[in-house]
Amino acid sequence: MHITNIISQYFGKFAKTQFPPFIQRVINAGYVKFLGLNMSEFKNARYYKSLNDLFTRKLEINREIVSAENEFISPTDSFITECGQIKEDTALQIKGMEYSVEELLTFYCTDNFSKVKEGSFMNFYLSPKDYHRYHSPCEFQLKKLIHVPGKLYPVNLKYLNKELDLFVQNERVILECIDTNGKLFYMVFVGALNVGQMVFEFEPKVETNIDTAEIKVYEYEDIKIDKADCLGYFKMGSTVVMLWEEDAVEIESLLNEDVRFGQKIATFK
Repeated sequence: MHITNIISQYFGKFAKTQFPPFIQRVINAGYVKFLGLNMSEFKNARYYKSLNDLFTRKLEINREIVSAENEFISPTDSFITECGQIKEDTALQIKGMEYSVEELLTFYCTDNFSKVKEGSFMNFYLSPKDYHRYHSPCEFQLKKLIHVPGKLYPVNLKYLNKELDLFVQNERVILECIDTNGKLFYMVFVGALNVGQMVFEFEPKVETNIDTAEIKVYEYEDIKIDKADCLGYFKMGSTVVMLWEEDAVEIESLLNEDVRFGQKIATFK
């Protein structure tokens, strides 16, 4: 097991510990103040029983969602570190740092790889202060989930600029999806340092950050996900990569911008 996984496991144990109420309130208040969390859409920090509860907090106020059927919405509150066109299998983790989309998706996606190797991509970085739940960007049919064990390097801007193939090296969960136009897209959830777990509410069998090298694949016939449905959550910040089939969407120009779950990020072609 890589040192990053060991560090993350120990941090995960701390984060899920429920300390006596007074101590937990101090921990939560310190976390909110240190990171400058905006808690206006959530319960007061004192009501969360552990750091994990605070990290994975639910929205208490309904978010305004772009309802147009021909538009993708952001699945997360995050920062767009890169976006654009995939060129002959190559996408960017950040400017000047390329990676192979085929390696990211693994050979379990080989049958569909030709559809996305010249498509579009967008990278969503969630910092520790962000809302940590991820949602469906549109109505879609879920075809496959692939869990790929790996390292847990940080995914912040410093590491994106220095660690080659970071997304390919890190643990990840890949969702293979078909939108209402019959077009293919992928959502890739990338683990990171101190991410004790990535949780998927529709598939409780997925266990991340455990001592295994086995890739696990789950295939589905009848799972339909509605737009804005909660898919799950990171236990700390991390990254989501979206990959679209060639000529499927027109993505918005959002490079180096903050986005919020619910806002428009792409339009069906």
